[in-house]
Amino acid sequence: MRRDLPYALSGLALGGLLLANAALAPDAAAIGALDVALVLAMAVALAVCRRYPAVALGVVTVAMLALHVRVHPGVSAAFPALAAVYVAAWRGQRAAAVVASLVFLGGFLARDVAVTPTGRPGQLIVERTALLLGWFVAANVAGLVARQRRAYLEQVEQRAIEAERTREEVALRRAGEERLRIARDLHDSLTHSISVIKVQAGIAVHLARKRGEEPSATLLAIQEASSAAMRELRVTLDVLRSPADEDRLGLARVDELAARTRAVGVPVQVTVTGAVGDLPAEVDQAGYRVVQEALTNVARHAGPATAHVHVEYAPAQLAVSVTDDGRGSPAQPMTPGVGLRGMRERVTGLGGTLHAAADDNGFTVRATFPLHTPAPTQRPREVQPAQSATDRDGADRREEPA
Repeated sequence: MRRDLPYALSGLALGGLLLANAALAPDAAAIGALDVALVLAMAVALAVCRRYPAVALGVVTVAMLALHVRVHPGVSAAFPALAAVYVAAWRGQRAAAVVASLVFLGGFLARDVAVTPTGRPGQLIVERTALLLGWFVAANVAGLVARQRRAYLEQVEQRAIEAERTREEVALRRAGEERLRIARDLHDSLTHSISVIKVQAGIAVHLARKRGEEPSATLLAIQEASSAAMRELRVTLDVLRSPADEDRLGLARVDELAARTRAVGVPVQVTVTGAVGDLPAEVDQAGYRVVQEALTNVARHAGPATAHVHVEYAPAQLAVSVTDDGRGSPAQPMTPGVGLRGMRERVTGLGGTLHAAADDNGFTVRATFPLHTPAPTQRPREVQPAQSATDRDGADRREEPA
C-alpha cells in the first residue's frame, strides 16, 4: 500500500486541479454531483493504476471524456489520462495505452468541433489537438523508455548476482582443490615416515617380549605416539578431503593427550571447571590443538617439569591454560620455530586471545575463546607474546622447531 500512496495522492491532486479549473474557466459549465463522482472515480483509478494498469486506464479515459463533454474544463481533463497512459506503457500495456490515447484524442476533438460556433476559425482547435497529440506521444514514449530502463537495471542486477555466485563457486572450487592438494602432500610426506616409525617400534616391542624382556617405557611411548599420530593424520586428511566431516578432535580427548605426555615421563594434571556444554567445532578443535602444542613443548623443552592443564567453561567464553614448573634443558640445542605463532594465529582467527610467557615459576600458555559471537572476518594481526618465551639461557624453549 505504501507504493500505491504516491499514485493516490496524484489522483487527488489532479482531481482538485480539475474542479478548480472548471470553477474558474469562463466557458465551463456548472459542476454537478455526477461530475464530482467522475473526478472521484478518476482518483480511485489512478490510486490502483500500478496494480491494474489496463483497467485503471479505461476508467480514467471514460471518466475524463465524460467530464470534458459535460463540463468542458479544457485541456486539464487530459492530465489524468496522460498519467494513466504513461503508467500503462511503463507496466507493459502498450496496446492499451495507444488505444486509450487515440480514443481520448478522438473524443476530445469531436466535442470541440461539435461545440464550436459557426464562423469561428478552426485554428485554435487544430493547435490544441496537435498539442494534446504531442503530449500523448510523449507519454507513450516516456512509459516505454522507463520500462526499458527498468528491464536493463534488472538485467544488470541479475548479472551482478550471477557473477557473485560464479565467483563464490570458483573460490569454493579452488579451495577444494587446494585442500585436496594439501591432503595429498601430507599423505605422501608424513604417512610413510610415521608408518615406518610405528612398524619399527612395534617390531622392537614384539622382539623384546619374545626374548622375555619388558619393553622400555620410552619404546612403548614411541609406539603409542606413532599410533596416535597416524590416527590424527588420518582424521586430518579426511577433514581436508571432506570439510563436512564431523569426526574432529576436541577437548573431550584432553585426557588422551595427558596420558601420552605422562608416557614420556612428564607428570600431567588435568582440571576441568564449569558446566561442560556444546562448543562450536572450530573452538573445540582449536582448544585441543593449543593443549597439544603446549604439552608437546613441555615434553621437548621444559626439562624435568610437571604440567597442569586447566579447561574452564563459562557461558561467554572458553579458557584453556597449560602451566609447567620447568626451567628448560640447556644441553638441548634450541632453534626458533613456529609453535607459538601457529597457536596465536589459530586463537586470534576465532576472535580469542593467547598469552604465552615465562616467569620465575616456569611457563604459562593461556588461550581464551569468546562464545556466541561471530569470528572476525579480517585476517588476524600477529601480536608478539607479552613476555619473551625463552628459557634461562636465552634460547626459545617454547616454540617447536620448524
